[in-house]
Amino acid sequence: MASTPAKAMATLGDAMVVTANPVATSAGEEILRAGGNAVDAAIAIESVLSLVEPQSSGLGGGGFMVYYHAADQSVEVYDGREKAPAGAHSDMFLQADGTRYGYIEAKNSGLSIGVPGMVSLLDLAHQERGRLPWAELFEPAKKLALEGFTVSPRLRSFFEKYGMRLIPTTEEQGPLDAYEYFFDESGTIRDQIENPEYAETLELIGKNPADFYRGALAEEIVAAAHHAPRAGSLSLEDLSSYSARKVDPLCMDYRELTLCGPPPPSSWVAVGMTLGMLEATNFPTGDEMTDWAMFTEAQRLAYADRDFYVADDDAVPVPLSGMLNRDYLAQRAALISPDGAAEKVLEGDPWAFDVERTAALPGRDTTIDYAGTTHFVVVDKWGNAVSMTATVESIFGSTRMAGGMFLNNELTDFAKQPRDDEGVLVANHPAAGKRPRSSMSPTIALNSDGSFNMATGSPGGNSIIAYTLKTLVGVIDWGLTPQEAVNLPNVVARGDTVRVESSLASAEMLEAMRAFGFQIKESAGENSGLSVILRHNDGSLEGGVDPRREGTIATITPES
Repeated sequence: MASTPAKAMATLGDAMVVTANPVATSAGEEILRAGGNAVDAAIAIESVLSLVEPQSSGLGGGGFMVYYHAADQSVEVYDGREKAPAGAHSDMFLQADGTRYGYIEAKNSGLSIGVPGMVSLLDLAHQERGRLPWAELFEPAKKLALEGFTVSPRLRSFFEKYGMRLIPTTEEQGPLDAYEYFFDESGTIRDQIENPEYAETLELIGKNPADFYRGALAEEIVAAAHHAPRAGSLSLEDLSSYSARKVDPLCMDYRELTLCGPPPPSSWVAVGMTLGMLEATNFPTGDEMTDWAMFTEAQRLAYADRDFYVADDDAVPVPLSGMLNRDYLAQRAALISPDGAAEKVLEGDPWAFDVERTAALPGRDTTIDYAGTTHFVVVDKWGNAVSMTATVESIFGSTRMAGGMFLNNELTDFAKQPRDDEGVLVANHPAAGKRPRSSMSPTIALNSDGSFNMATGSPGGNSIIAYTLKTLVGVIDWGLTPQEAVNLPNVVARGDTVRVESSLASAEMLEAMRAFGFQIKESAGENSGLSVILRHNDGSLEGGVDPRREGTIATITPES
């Protein structure tokens, strides 16, 4: 295994795995060496991440998988986004006096738990594209759960920062299982953790994935959601009626490439919009500071449209074709001035360019979308590729456990307030059976002949869009290696304030951004967890992994 945060190369016929956790990377490598393909490896990776990186993702959550099938050069999207239960409604996070629960109150509750989509997603992808027997793919995670795994430094840091939030004051205020899982009787963080309950869950799923959504495990999930305080409405029927879905990708031509990602409720459309706007300008200009300014303004414009229009398009109309219309993007790009930053950026009118114009407009968005999540990429020896982002939403999800898993708090990804100041429902308001909007933007890029070029993506809540864009622009426009692109300072431009990773940005960059007129907020560090694989023209693979997390790269060669 070649594992390095600096650079990893592989030749034609080789395979590569990049994840945010070394144990998960090893699991993916193990499956590829056993003759599995990219989808098989993804299943093993995510089942391990559920155990060793529970603050970020797991089988109690959901995600999006973008898959490239080399034999026919097709791109497919598997959507395992969680759904709100049938009992959900627009005011579900409002208290009796009309005020909203505080974020932690809403997050650490049964109200926040959506129907987990991950197991259904993995099952669907395996049925269509898997190679090895389904049950074998859970063996690495099952072994870790039974024998125990070592708590990583990053996971330990989350216990130290947030562990006290896992402790209810009384039994009536919540279950203790999450706290007792991480801390021993003396209140000391465990160095080694065993999880036989999770091993039993994997055994159950391995025999029949449908048993995640029915029977004893489903009853345990529902019971956790109904526990006081702030009990949710999740029901056995909600679980049994859930199915992940296979959907067509959203794709956008950029330079000589075609980039593809998930449609709503993913926000990948904002990635496509940003690149489309940049392509309508003279970007890249050859001047580093001018390029950063243009990149930042394009982000601001795309975020404004994403925030206002994007939600579950099964529940509300979303002007997707208008948002990616070249004339509309040129109109938006014309707002990027060489003289300075716009004082305020508002949404445009993509409905004017959409084939299905609607007169109904949503209220102004109030979604927060806290940072969390994980991302990994895999390319197998046949040339198939997976770019997958998975989540339980925020840190340790709802903090409630069932079957040895943390259950998601995905429903807090709905808008903070369901209505704007005029009383109009925002697009991303809670509703029964609705999928909350997601910033997850796993991306696959294709060459002009349809062959695989690149896979990228990141965790990070709302910042996912900016993080992912940085790697695309870095590699495609600035000619950087994947690792060099990952190592660039993160710049996140949602709204009037631009957040810049000052620990990596030069003094010249910060000064130039302020001189251009941006309201800069310096961040000492960012929560990105980028994983990237690029295939060069000679067929060799090159990986990039984010040093901000614990990621590693595994290269699998026929000789090794």
